Formats: sequence, structure tokens, C-alpha cells
Amino acid sequence: MWQQLLQEIQAGNIKSLARTISLVENEFEGYEAFLQNLPSSATKIIGITGPPGAGKSTLVDALIGEIIAQQKTVGVLCVDPSSPFNLGALLGDRIRMSEWYNNPNVFIRSLATRGSLGGLHPKIIELTDVLKTAAFDFIIVETVGVGQSEIEIAGLADTTVVVVVPEAGDEVQTMKAGLMEIADVFVVNKADRPDADVFVKNLRQMLAPAFMHTRHEIAVVKTIASQKEGIQVLLEKIIQHQQFIQSSDRKYWLLAEKAYHLIQQKRMKDIDKKQLKNELSKNEENNLYRFIKKF
Repeated sequence: MWQQLLQEIQAGNIKSLARTISLVENEFEGYEAFLQNLPSSATKIIGITGPPGAGKSTLVDALIGEIIAQQKTVGVLCVDPSSPFNLGALLGDRIRMSEWYNNPNVFIRSLATRGSLGGLHPKIIELTDVLKTAAFDFIIVETVGVGQSEIEIAGLADTTVVVVVPEAGDEVQTMKAGLMEIADVFVVNKADRPDADVFVKNLRQMLAPAFMHTRHEIAVVKTIASQKEGIQVLLEKIIQHQQFIQSSDRKYWLLAEKAYHLIQQKRMKDIDKKQLKNELSKNEENNLYRFIKKF
């Protein structure tokens, strides 16, 4: 079954791709062996992140349009907040991107965080590797937008795009360090709003010291995603960055990050929170450090 699915995915069968993602997501029997036999892929991952309300979904929609205009293909994973009742994706309809669902060059899948605090799905590494097998020209992963903890995207994406809005104003001075440090490209969206130029200038001044420690300049791009303005420039900056990392050790750092998360998942697989709760309730000593020593 798995070998047949792989062949169908490589042949461009979108239904098989969707089915395989579901099987891997739910850890269907044989999924680990399937992942171990996946062929290598050079497709780069674009991570789109930033605070809620910055217009990430609208930006992704505009990026899809630009990619399609260039006669390329794109696979998109949108990580949404989970329903507290069934752990499904609350924003699974993705209304803003609905026009692309019947486009043969676009694949969009909504995923739930399932309680993950990093703004990503717990199996996001595996799912993006499955997506790479389908030979898309671009792969985009959009995070939930939960704040500093979403820096996990930097361990997944080859190019991390951080989306902010001019209203951040003075807040950019105290912007969470993690979010500032992970950006390969900054997007100032809704740039038709007042003081956008001042905000961009201040942001570039803040980023100036970072240029002394890297050969790659962190681009700051102004966009009005709702009007598709600045999107072509953004895609150019993303492609430039991906060409840059080809000749740097960034790709090995990314691989190390991915390996770390996969090993962490594997080691923690047998740990059940309900079981921990039951065992802790029987632990009269109530010393957490002595309790966890046995693990």
C-alpha cells in the first residue's frame, strides 16, 4: 500500500497525497518505514509566521497567485488553532484561499496544532517531507501565530518570513527577541497605513547590527497583500535567500534541528500524561525531581 501511494504521489496524484498525509498524521501502521524510504528532495520550505492579525493568510493567498502566475506549482500547509473538543482545525475552511482548491497546480491542507505550543503541528516535519515527494516547486507552511513560541518554524523552514504591520510602532523596540532573530525576510504588510515608511526605516535600523554577523542581508519588504502589491518583490527576496543558503552551513543547522525534534518525539512517545497523573497521585513523597528520575 505505502509503495503504491509513493508512486502515485510522485506521479502527481493529489488524492493519494492527501490520503498519505492523513495516514502519517494519524500514525497508521507502516508510516515510519514509509518515511525512512522517502527519496531526497531539494525543494525548499517557506515558513510564514508573525503575530495574529498581521495578514498571514492573505499574504499566503497572494503568494500562491504570484507563484501560479509564474507557471510554478505550490503545496501549502496551514496550521490552525485546534478545536478544544475534537482537536480539529478551527479555520479549516480557509475561505481566503478557496479560489485555489480546484487549481491543479495548488495543494492546500489545513492542520490543527493539536495542543502544540510552537504554532505548528506535532508531525509537521514528517508532513512537509511527504509534501516534498510530490515535487512542488514551492512549499509554504503558515503557522498559527502564537507569539514567541512560534520560533519553532525556524527549525523547519529554509526561509522564514516574519509578517508584521505598521501598527507595531514603538513595540518593534521591544518585539520578542525570538521572533526578531528567526527572520530571513521581514514583511511589513498593510503598508498603505499611516507611518508605514517610518516603521520600515526603524525596523531596518534595528536589523543593521545583524548584517555584520551574516553575509546575507535580512530583506524588509513592504506589501499590501489584499491588493497583491509588493508580492513579486517578496517572492524574489525569498528565492534569493534560498539560493544563498545553498552555499552556507544553514542547511546542516536545519537538519540538526529537525533531527533533534524527531528524536525528542520518539523518546517521549511512551510517555502518557494521564498515566503520569495517576502515578503522581500515588506518589506520597510529592518530590517531582525524584519522581522523574526513573524516566
